Amino acid sequence: MTSPVRRREVLAALAMSFTRGRTAAQNKVPERLEAWLSATPAERKQALAACLDRIQRMDGSIRAWVQVAPQPQIADGPLAGIPFAAKDVMETRDLLTEYGSPIYKGRHGTSDAAFIQQLRGLGAILLGKTHTAQFAHRTPAPTRNPRDLEHTPGGSSSGSAAAVAAGMTPFALGTQTAGSILRPASYCGVTGFKPTYGTLPMEGVLPFSRSLDTLGLFTSTPLGMLRLWEALGKPVGRAEALPFGAPEPPLEAEPAMTAAFAEAIAQMRRRGFDIRPVPLQPILGKLVQETRVIMYYEGARFHAERYKQYGDRLEAIAELVREGLQIPEARHRQALAVVEESRSVIARQFQDTPILLVPAATGPAPQGLAFTGDSRMNAPWTALGTPAISIPMPVQGGLPLGLQLTGAPGQDARVLQAAARAAEALGAG
Repeated sequence: MTSPVRRREVLAALAMSFTRGRTAAQNKVPERLEAWLSATPAERKQALAACLDRIQRMDGSIRAWVQVAPQPQIADGPLAGIPFAAKDVMETRDLLTEYGSPIYKGRHGTSDAAFIQQLRGLGAILLGKTHTAQFAHRTPAPTRNPRDLEHTPGGSSSGSAAAVAAGMTPFALGTQTAGSILRPASYCGVTGFKPTYGTLPMEGVLPFSRSLDTLGLFTSTPLGMLRLWEALGKPVGRAEALPFGAPEPPLEAEPAMTAAFAEAIAQMRRRGFDIRPVPLQPILGKLVQETRVIMYYEGARFHAERYKQYGDRLEAIAELVREGLQIPEARHRQALAVVEESRSVIARQFQDTPILLVPAATGPAPQGLAFTGDSRMNAPWTALGTPAISIPMPVQGGLPLGLQLTGAPGQDARVLQAAARAAEALGAG
């Protein structure tokens, strides 16, 4: 039998080959979305074939996908011939939609979710469905982190983040109720974008907490995300030399993240960025607690009937229902009021520093698959409904770490432009 140490060495070597071992032929086809968008139709067709080949070679170990079954291209447009992946809480016609749960094994959707319809209407090709934590909550998917197969890719949009990180698809869809886009992006070394709450349609996406649920996107780079936003017909504005804010004292994080975040701030300042200290710790800490109350109260009531039918077979959702149903309506209203009050406070801060910088996770991806990580760096921005993006920071010899940028609600273009500028300054774009 292979020893645990030897197994880790083998898996790490496989991960290295997945993410770095491109052949010369593979490097001739576009991988980053920005390259796809400038490619010819013939090059896009060749790149699609390369994606399918990469999935076939790699996914036995990474397990990002529930099902790979490219759907027909139904329209021409800016995304014509470009493949994408959808998280398995999104309804898809003729493809599996199992919500990450063995209870729904083999379940097929009857129609495409609204945003999937929109993407297909722009010419994009739905490549397949990616793994999610069960019902997008805690009970982990089987997906491994492509950067190190012994570590979690995060949750709950684990499969989508891993698929982009491994070069299996140029972009993918995720959802976030606390930190389920930004944290996996940080762990897997890709870009994850949570737009302003309500910007992308949630019709056809399994609800969790209607006050928090937000649809978002993964790409390899922030430039790719900016170009995707433009292809969606969204305004992208222009690059601006804006003052940024960073928390002082620093937010509580693991040593690796604390050091990388401090170095990123210092490097950006050396490149001419105006980064000012701002007091974020008290308000963000309070919002983490209130976000959990909202999520558990609303999630418990959405899943209550399912719990009556399946009980403990729902695993983490069963615990959520039992705990969430004990939260009185008055406590839920109080939590919503705290969030609303905090919006006013943060709105005043955005007037002085239109972009805020915080870590995208507490640290690198935890070892093992049982724990998908801590969402405290992301949950406040989800509750506030602000646009937020995680971009890779330079890391010397360790697992990926993400820098999170956020701005005022509705300022999605400003956040995307700032992220592209920051990535260029950090040499990580």
